[in-house]
Amino acid sequence: MEIGNMDAKQSLSSDLPEDGNISANLSSANSESCKEKVILKKKVTLLRGIAFITGTIIGSGIFITPKGVLINSGNMGMSLVVWAVCGIFSFFGALCYAELGTCIKKSGGHYIYILEIYGPLLAFLRVWVELVVIRPAVMAVSSLAFARYILQPFFMPCTAPEPAIKITAVLAMMIVFYVNSTSITWTARIQILFTIVKLATIVIIIISGLFHLSKDSSNFADAFAGDINFGKLPLAVFSGMYAYAGWFYLNFVIEEVENPEKNYAYCHMCVNGNCYLQLFVNKCGLLRCNDYR
Repeated sequence: MEIGNMDAKQSLSSDLPEDGNISANLSSANSESCKEKVILKKKVTLLRGIAFITGTIIGSGIFITPKGVLINSGNMGMSLVVWAVCGIFSFFGALCYAELGTCIKKSGGHYIYILEIYGPLLAFLRVWVELVVIRPAVMAVSSLAFARYILQPFFMPCTAPEPAIKITAVLAMMIVFYVNSTSITWTARIQILFTIVKLATIVIIIISGLFHLSKDSSNFADAFAGDINFGKLPLAVFSGMYAYAGWFYLNFVIEEVENPEKNYAYCHMCVNGNCYLQLFVNKCGLLRCNDYR
């Protein structure tokens, strides 16, 4: 019996690997699991990145906020100053985020930077406020503005009914959700298409504004005439900053940008051009400022 037990133990011990082999197998398994980690595909090229930033900056804000800036500024000259100041703030903010995007190459934008610097608690609070308050409000304003402008030609000279505007806004949001969750490529293509449409609309506004300006420039004769209510200037700045918002959105998809060290800087250089463009649009669009009052 003892000889049989000893033979069985020897056979079992010969089948078991040595300690060194066990550790080698574990290390190889860990290395294989690390190689199979999930990563985002880099499909945001330079053209798509520029269209991404331009399309988000030149959005509904440029069409709905000039009235608030002009009314709260007091006169046309101060409103143009507010637009210029907001553009400078946005430009320097874009430069700061360009540096953050190339230093911390993680998608997530504000959340990632707060998480890396201040820890998970403040990062969680920032995401909570973003999802519950900020993002739904911004999407509601943009969707309603889109629906109002796209339906207005069908109801001229009357205004579009509110139920139709709300239904169209909800359908627009559902389409955007579906496209963004289905394909990055199609999202980028639609973004480029919408950017071209927005730029074409702005070019039309600029050309028509310059045409009227060549005929009558009396509104710019006394641009700073009138009382300036400094208590309402923060509201004017808030409206202006909302129009310029969008220069930080590329940081949310930084892991999907091709060659971010090079393309990211070029993408953010277009922010300066957008600042000048929006200022020029408002200069041409505020020709009849008395209609806003």
